[in-house]
Amino acid sequence: MVKIKICGITNMADAAAAVRAGADALGFVFAESPRRISPDAAAEIVSTLPPFITTVGVFAGESADSICRIMDAAGLDAVQLHGYEGEFAWPHEPRWRIIRGIRVRREEDIRAAAELKCSALLLDTHVEGALGGTGRTFNWNLAILAKETKKPVILAGGLSPENAGEAVRKVHPYAVDVSSGVEASPGIKDHRKIEEFIKNVRES
Repeated sequence: MVKIKICGITNMADAAAAVRAGADALGFVFAESPRRISPDAAAEIVSTLPPFITTVGVFAGESADSICRIMDAAGLDAVQLHGYEGEFAWPHEPRWRIIRGIRVRREEDIRAAAELKCSALLLDTHVEGALGGTGRTFNWNLAILAKETKKPVILAGGLSPENAGEAVRKVHPYAVDVSSGVEASPGIKDHRKIEEFIKNVRES
């Protein structure tokens, strides 16, 4: 069954709505974004979650030391790295699973990502000056190619309740990741859209 991550969680109500609807994972953004959250606020939300919900910290531009401090403070399960080239220099062997965010333009982006040490590849749309959350899709044929890396593929980039089913049927990813596609406004989720998105993924 395809896993579902609702990213850009900023408040208790949205986290609870995602869990009720059947999300497998929640993402907390610590990069510059309308969805940015503080470590303390993330920790408060995480403390209310039931078991078996995976929590993911999303980073871009932070140092390894800063990432480690935030992950510990928020009590998260996995690290999602965006905008970092090549291997990431950790001060010590990371305690968390690593998801590498890849902005996809062409096949070469996929082939370069295949060499990275990580637990999964998250494929997002390349938009100049943006590291994610753009609401735009990319060529899903490249996501199919990424499955040849033998790493789990998390499909992101412009997913919404309207195209989620088609995306799953075409790509058959390990997981899907949605943020802006289920929002009422930047940083605030539309609970009906979350329910519809998850329903459409599950029925595909």
